[in-house]
Order: sequence, then C-alpha cells, then structure tokens
Amino acid sequence: MPANQGYGFGILSGLHAAQGEILAWTHADLQTDPEDALRGLGLFNRHGDSIFVKGRRYGRPLADVAFTVGMSIFETALLGRGMWDINAQPTMFSRALFRTWQEPPHDFSLDLYAFYQARALGIPVRRFPVRFGERAHGTSHWNLSWAAKRKFIRRTVQFTLELRKSLKP
Repeated sequence: MPANQGYGFGILSGLHAAQGEILAWTHADLQTDPEDALRGLGLFNRHGDSIFVKGRRYGRPLADVAFTVGMSIFETALLGRGMWDINAQPTMFSRALFRTWQEPPHDFSLDLYAFYQARALGIPVRRFPVRFGERAHGTSHWNLSWAAKRKFIRRTVQFTLELRKSLKP
C-alpha cells in the first residue's frame, strides 16, 4: 500500500487526472452531502465557467464557527482579500484557473491557496448553503484537541506568511 502523502497531494492528483472543464473536491467522509456538488454545478450553469464556487457551512458547533471566524479575519487582514470560511466544501472552479496554479501546497493549505488564487485573479466567488454534519467515515486529524488545532493554526499562519511574502514585488 502506498504511503499517505497528504490531503493536498491526494486532491491535486485527482485534479491532474480529471478530464472535465469544471474541477472540484469535497469531503470524502460524508460530512457534507455529495449532492452538494450538483448544486454547485448549477451555479456554473447560471453564472458561466469563470466563477469560483464554495459551500457556506451551517450546522456546526459554536466553537468551530468561532474558530472559522477568527481564521477568516486573520487571513483577510494578512492577504488583503476577503477570505471567509476557507475550508468549506465543495470547492469548484474551472480548469483554466487550475492551469494558473504554481507550486500549490500538498497539505490542508490547499483550500486557502485555491481560494486566494481565485480572489487574486478577480474571479467572482459564489457561495451556497451546505449542511455540515457528523462524519460518516474516519476521524479528524486536526480537530481532535486544542493541541491539534494549535498545530493547524501554526502551519496555516506559516503558509499565509509565505504566500504574502511571495506577493511582494
């Protein structure tokens, strides 16, 4: 069995192998309904291919919502672009956007990277409500304890600072 190379690596492998003009990913643990991807596709039908689609989570514990608000404020302030509920799923966009990516991260920062790239290119972001429920499969590796959250925050802050540094002329 091959070694697990991480969240971003697996998603990027799938995106490279995909054949369509609209690319996407969503939770494999069924915390969100797979049919949400079909709802997201409806936004492309209404607005065209030049959009970036993200779910807008609801039904989450208050502590998780507070964490999301804090991270969203931090990312928006540091990157100078409106970044809200960065890790919401599904994430959907055109192959044309994917072709612009240079050295995307192979970890959980991929959600932030994809969202930021769309914002930086002025691509309109379309959101729709997505119920975020209990996991049907697997366990979280970052949301187990405050120590795991601190580690996630540290990695995200480090990636954000590197991303910001790369933006300077």
